[in-house]
Amino acid sequence: MIIYNVTINVDDTIHEEWMKWMHDKHIPEMLKTGKFVKAKMVKVLVVEEMGGTTYSVQFFAENKEKLESYYSEDAPKMREEGVKLFGDKMLAFRTELELIKEFE
Repeated sequence: MIIYNVTINVDDTIHEEWMKWMHDKHIPEMLKTGKFVKAKMVKVLVVEEMGGTTYSVQFFAENKEKLESYYSEDAPKMREEGVKLFGDKMLAFRTELELIKEFE
């Protein structure tokens, strides 16, 4: 399992609108691409000097090939909408993680 992790710092001035967009539109559309089997959204509890609120959204892909197909087929369009709507009021960085084992 590959986790596509997007960490986003959101300015307070757009927080409510961004959160609604993420819940109602962006995350569901990411899942509709068929490249991910589930998603999780968590709030980062560390307070950033830059202000705002930081979140981590994790999209779970079955394998690296699915993630690569997301990059080539869907990523530009999916990223573009957030930039158009929120501009520099949100700052995102992305990491890829490989799930080794789950413990419960």
